[in-house]
Amino acid sequence: MQRSGILRRPRKQVRFATSSEPEAPETMASWIDRQFSNHNVQLAAVALLSGAAVAGTIYGTQAIRRKERVDKLKASIPELDESHHAQMLTEFGGAALPPNAGKEDERAAALARRAQHGDYDDDLIAEQLTRTASFLGPDRFTLLRDSFVIVVGLGGVGSHCTSALARSGVSKIRLIDFDQVTLSSLNRHAVATLADVGIPKVDCVRKRLQAVVPWVKWECFNEVWKQDQAEKLLGSWNKGQGRKPDYIVDAIDNIDSKVALLQYCYENGIKVISSMGAGCKSDPTRVQVGDISASVEDPLSRVTRRKLRAAGVSEGIPVVFSTEKPGPGKAELLPLPEEGFQKGNVNELSVLPDFRARIIPVLGTMPAVFGYTVANFIVCEITRYPHESGEGKLREKMYENILSTLQGMEERLARREVGDAVGLKIPVTKDDIGYLVEEVYRGKSIISGLPTRLTLVRWKAPEGGFKIEENWERQKSVKLNLNELVCMTKEEAATHEKDILKGEKTPETVYGEDVARLVARRREEERHYHQYR
Repeated sequence: MQRSGILRRPRKQVRFATSSEPEAPETMASWIDRQFSNHNVQLAAVALLSGAAVAGTIYGTQAIRRKERVDKLKASIPELDESHHAQMLTEFGGAALPPNAGKEDERAAALARRAQHGDYDDDLIAEQLTRTASFLGPDRFTLLRDSFVIVVGLGGVGSHCTSALARSGVSKIRLIDFDQVTLSSLNRHAVATLADVGIPKVDCVRKRLQAVVPWVKWECFNEVWKQDQAEKLLGSWNKGQGRKPDYIVDAIDNIDSKVALLQYCYENGIKVISSMGAGCKSDPTRVQVGDISASVEDPLSRVTRRKLRAAGVSEGIPVVFSTEKPGPGKAELLPLPEEGFQKGNVNELSVLPDFRARIIPVLGTMPAVFGYTVANFIVCEITRYPHESGEGKLREKMYENILSTLQGMEERLARREVGDAVGLKIPVTKDDIGYLVEEVYRGKSIISGLPTRLTLVRWKAPEGGFKIEENWERQKSVKLNLNELVCMTKEEAATHEKDILKGEKTPETVYGEDVARLVARRREEERHYHQYR
């Protein structure tokens, strides 16, 4: 019964499911109706919609501001006409050509164009180079004037080397470098100025030096040295139409590129000289030229030597290196900041893949010393001027003697235990000897630090005694791991054989804990180095 004036919604009939009557499934419409009637769902929906509206407003405002800034930037760019030129960027993101030159640069460029086409007085060239000519003599000076040199890498070392070569009289120079001049380059670069920041180093060096030696002819390649481009980059002058290079200068600071360049030159009979690391060095009196097999106390040289040995190149490449030792208070390679490692693979932080990302501290004077040392070597080599640098130690004969001494000692030790040891072979080669002496033990006795009359000897007698093996040809050999050998003088090795290998004493009791720890450290280093061989 209904009261007048009051409307009531008819009550729904409530049905209870029984075991004999299953509940009807809920429809999508009823589920949505039930959800939206929930107060918490309504609040969440309102919050979501309001958040989306705010985010849309923010992003819309940012987009409008960004468009305004882009339009303002575009409006500030002048139209391209005779007074405003544009050039394509290189694949490395740098300027393809130097920006508009000043009047002085334009005059220098014009003079260089004339000079390189023969419109320059030979008497002026002779006067400018008179000191070099009088030093070398006419015949040698002619060799220098006709020479062609390629410089790969135009940082501190390469730029100073190029400057010295051009000023000395080299007439044809090819420059190879992918990089641009930066502000940090100016503390060690030979010719760059603030006006050159941002332009390719190859163009910077050519532009500055053509104002000094306008008759020098240049070929510039603003690209990375890669082995698959070797024939083009290291080929003959004038796209293969002229003479072959007299010398290559390796002034690269990337290990893999350096090793690839040196290996290519070595295998193809191209004369090359390599500059090792000038970073963290401060003593110019320790800089010298020698064979790569003789370079010591230089981390860049050590890694380069190790990788070249693995590629079958152990000597025959002259290098400029420093014998200065690191020490307390001296500069060290700066590590990447912690946030650098947090970004993931540190190789991704480099300018190019596989190029260094860490900062190398450099005293601005030292790259110049290295660069001038390289240039001096090349001038003497090209002109055949008498000089002793570059010969190196050539320690191959010493390695042969050490190998013979080691084999004799192994025969004596084996004969003492098993009797017949005639013709015993050891699994060690001359290259292994050089690797252990130079790379692991730094060319010094582990006991006294002496660098003369060196040999290799087992650190301890093998556990279980010496065991001789025979192959199917009845060739006798003894098991010997390179990690078991240490470097000593011959006199120290004789005492070591008597007291330790044949006696009852231990190395720790004979040499003390300090020497034993040093040996353990060297052996651990050898395990690490061995993976690169």
